[in-house]
Amino acid sequence: MTRISKESFGFSADGREVFRYNLINEGGMQVSVLSYACAVQRILVPDKCGKMRDVALGYDNLSGYEKGSSFFGAFVGRFANRIRGAEFSLGGKTYALEKNEGQNHLHGSFARRCFDGAIENDSVVFGFVSPPSEEGYPGTLEGKVIYRLTDENALEIEYVAVSDEDTVINLTNHTYFNLNGNDGSDILGHVLRLNADSFTEIDSEKLATGKILSVDGTPLDFRSGKKIGAEIFGNFEQLKYVSGFDHNLIINSADVSLREFARAKSEESGIVLTAFTTEPGVQLYTGNFVQDDAAPCGKNGIRYPRFGGFCLETQHYPCSPNIPEFPSTVLKKGEVYRGKTVCSFSAET
Repeated sequence: MTRISKESFGFSADGREVFRYNLINEGGMQVSVLSYACAVQRILVPDKCGKMRDVALGYDNLSGYEKGSSFFGAFVGRFANRIRGAEFSLGGKTYALEKNEGQNHLHGSFARRCFDGAIENDSVVFGFVSPPSEEGYPGTLEGKVIYRLTDENALEIEYVAVSDEDTVINLTNHTYFNLNGNDGSDILGHVLRLNADSFTEIDSEKLATGKILSVDGTPLDFRSGKKIGAEIFGNFEQLKYVSGFDHNLIINSADVSLREFARAKSEESGIVLTAFTTEPGVQLYTGNFVQDDAAPCGKNGIRYPRFGGFCLETQHYPCSPNIPEFPSTVLKKGEVYRGKTVCSFSAET
């Protein structure tokens, strides 16, 4: 049975008290989540020797989350990833969004706000209301983010939302994993396997072109498993655009039920992450710019290096509202949006 406690994590710049919720299972695994950005602040799991390691990048204090620019652990929305030109059309009307990455729109504002949290049985639940026209999106979007920790060492993240107008939606979590722990190392030696035969091509602005390409013969082929750093410096234009991996890979299944899509392992710690999702895609990001984070340091006073963590951002495809060939991200008025991702941890010698 998971035990859940609540403690103060400080006060935000606008005077709101932020809380940290600590979930601890029977085996001693611990996950801490914040009411600021619904951020996953730490994930303590046992390594191959039984030593607990914190495998999530982040900050030790609220100031770091407010000043930081890497979205460590954050709940991302209304629309994860990028929308070209910060606009889209829906129902014959064009909606102009906030331009927060050059002339484009990235992620939305959920990673910069406080949420109301509650402990409900074995879960921590954060509710949210996004009013009409916030950042330019249509409709009032109401929903919740649910965190659970099982006795099988699995962190479950679930999203539920509904809108009073037709809108678009794409929610994800932006946790950076380093299965060595928060020791200032990089993740280039981690072995990663992804169930993905293809990816969505990007251009020099990191925007989806609409083309779906095979991973065959490219550094994006993780189907058999390989070290993240094996080809990250390869002479491949897609990597040069983003200085590493920052690509949406298409999960091999038209089935949108919960299914396995990734497995990662640190040989040093023996910690294994196996991930499952209901989403059609996953953005693999390898922390290509975390060394430039706007906060002074990460946890334990560490300035995280380039490639200090990797993200598996389960999602719909980027720029989807403007590319009809991609799976639809339209949420119809009154319909219920649901999504789920599970990160399961174990250790091997």
